[in-house]
Amino acid sequence: MQILTVTFILVVGKSRAGFLGKCSDKKRFDTNLRVFIMCREAAVLVLLGIFWTQTLALDTFVLQEPDNGYVTGTMTIDNGNRIADVHVRSGLYSSDTIFDYSSGYIATRLFSRNACFIMKINKEDIPELEEIGRQAFERQAMKKVYSPNNVWVEFQPGNSMFGRARDWLVYGRPIEQLCAGLPLYQLESTRPQANVNGCASAGIPSILGMKICERVN
Repeated sequence: MQILTVTFILVVGKSRAGFLGKCSDKKRFDTNLRVFIMCREAAVLVLLGIFWTQTLALDTFVLQEPDNGYVTGTMTIDNGNRIADVHVRSGLYSSDTIFDYSSGYIATRLFSRNACFIMKINKEDIPELEEIGRQAFERQAMKKVYSPNNVWVEFQPGNSMFGRARDWLVYGRPIEQLCAGLPLYQLESTRPQANVNGCASAGIPSILGMKICERVN
């Protein structure tokens, strides 16, 4: 255990050294089971972070939607091309989403609308690809389902277009393969909506939810 404690301090820095130092106190293990469990979970999470940095160029994860065991998402991260490819299967409400960090765009195909929705990657709302991969690795390894952070976006109904060659040059080849031949809607950030009847769900289960809503004039 002492070897692990030294590793933790090197990884997480001085800010957590006080807490992790408790993990090496044998008396606390003998007298306080709760502290032991916390120390053990901290050890696992730190090790997960170490192992995530050692993964291959392509990583695939299976993620589950909170409170709905029937909704499962599969995400493949291409670290070399800086792309996350997400497939969520939920019948009519299924979706495919491309996070293309090279072009700086996200595209979601909603099966319920037979259309694609495109937005720029906003660093204030969208985590970096490495962070998405780390969270996916952690959730799959720990076998826990977390409630995702939600990003609320809106589009103007009836204001769509079909992609042209110059559009695909901007959005990139992966998004073209996802959305070619489908109506394209531009998404803009909005506030959380009280009435979600006109909203659809997409994104990455248990990591990053996307609430796509019709703009109400």
